[in-house]
Amino acid sequence: QVQLVESGGGLVQAGGSLRLSCAASGRTFSTYHMGWFRQAPGKERKFVASITRSALNTYYADSVKGRFTISRDNAKNTVILQMNSLKPEDTAVYYCAGDRTNWRSTGKYDYWGQGTQVTVSS
Repeated sequence: QVQLVESGGGLVQAGGSLRLSCAASGRTFSTYHMGWFRQAPGKERKFVASITRSALNTYYADSVKGRFTISRDNAKNTVILQMNSLKPEDTAVYYCAGDRTNWRSTGKYDYWGQGTQVTVSS
């Protein structure tokens, strides 16, 4: 089992950057594929990016390709989402998620953080 805590959200102007962090508890972090999802007000939660347990593979939603980068440090039990060139439509609550078998944009993830708010002003 793993517990996830996101941080790094905030208010930023369009074109700016934010760095989200997800800290995981436990000694088995390296056995989990990790993902970032986001949910805007009144909308369903959507996939943003994911990274496999060994960090060999990363995946991105088309809407963030070229602007966002996901990475992980298994020694520090941390997964990072670096967000550049932010747009107002990136405004959402961002969630970190982990699963031992799923790294895809769809399907279940067993563990979720509480979320961190990202607001991009125009």
